[in-house]
Amino acid sequence: MQQQKSTYFYAVGLSYKKADAEVRGHFSLSDTAKQNLLNQAKHNGIESVLVTSTCNRTELYGFAEHPYQLIQLLCDNTKGTVEEFQEVAYVHKNKDAINHMFRVGSGLDSQILGDFEIISQLKFSARASKKEGLLNSYMERLVNSVIQASKRIKNETELSSGATSVSFASVQYIMNNVEAISDKNILLFGTGKIGRNTCENLVKHTKNSHITLINRTKTKAEEVAGKFNLIVKDYQNLEAEINASDIVIVATGAENPTVYKSLISTQKPLLVLDLSIPKNVNEDIRELSNVTLVHLDDLAKITDGTLEKRKAYIPNAEAIITEITNEFNAWLDTLKFVPTIQAIKHKLTDFKNSELNTQRKKLSDFNEDQAELITSNIIQKITNQFAHHLREDGNTSDESIELIKKIFQLENTSNV
Repeated sequence: MQQQKSTYFYAVGLSYKKADAEVRGHFSLSDTAKQNLLNQAKHNGIESVLVTSTCNRTELYGFAEHPYQLIQLLCDNTKGTVEEFQEVAYVHKNKDAINHMFRVGSGLDSQILGDFEIISQLKFSARASKKEGLLNSYMERLVNSVIQASKRIKNETELSSGATSVSFASVQYIMNNVEAISDKNILLFGTGKIGRNTCENLVKHTKNSHITLINRTKTKAEEVAGKFNLIVKDYQNLEAEINASDIVIVATGAENPTVYKSLISTQKPLLVLDLSIPKNVNEDIRELSNVTLVHLDDLAKITDGTLEKRKAYIPNAEAIITEITNEFNAWLDTLKFVPTIQAIKHKLTDFKNSELNTQRKKLSDFNEDQAELITSNIIQKITNQFAHHLREDGNTSDESIELIKKIFQLENTSNV
């Protein structure tokens, strides 16, 4: 991969660490907004960019002369402003950006330690960027290395052992705070990924048969309900179902609140859990004395024995990340001398062609095929020797490249 010397690899974004749910909502990207961002990046001449947006973070990874180019892309396609972003944001450059992606993809930077939901987001984002021609060899190799690290951490450590995720934490909260849970009426509004996972945990852990599902697209709710033999109601019945419930779990992906004070008329205690970013439950329901509203940021603070056990495996996970990061960086270093090796090969090929022309004129029985085979093999062996030296001699490879250029009188080659 060749790039201009003035471009650098950046990771820019914000996460639960400094940005609360409301601010993260301002920078949340819908699928349409992600596509618009990629189109704008292409129009602006950005060579390679990858965008992720989850309930915990929104991030852009890409090549730019200045990180502001990526920050502006994000702000142009969300409700957030540059000023707001700067208050809570982080910007990582080159190897720091590489390390950041490894920690994010491995679950070490997740709001709930070891939650690996982000890795599927990275895969999906990489596919979307590649489809638009916005995933160069550097970023494709990096994403694949992060996926490799994630798989190894899952297989070789217990960092993600036990059932701890946002969806599990919500069910755990319900079980710890609601008595006679198996007798309560539960409404799950939204059957996307978090909704499906929450539904599975509800069925598994609460032994409750009074669970109703509602989704704007009814067929999606029916798919989930079919697995667990649950009730599905039309979206038009939302208000009635909220008021017939003891617990409402909101996991919709809407840009604006879908549940608000005017929908609630029941006087009995009502627990509402909002698992959405942006928030899909309006804060005005807190004004109702019988309603308790809990957001996913509150749920993520709940720690239990499972999370404590996971912490013991952080060093193992970090060792795996270091190993695979070193492999990626070694590959990166080899890219520096690829143009030089190619230039040597071209130079030697010119020598070969010149000599073959001379011999062709001199010799009446000149064997074209044999001469071509022998000289091509010699050129390949010579260039392999140079490549091997530069790979093995990492400490002085820059000096070696300059010396090779001088000896072979090579024109200045473009380095990565």
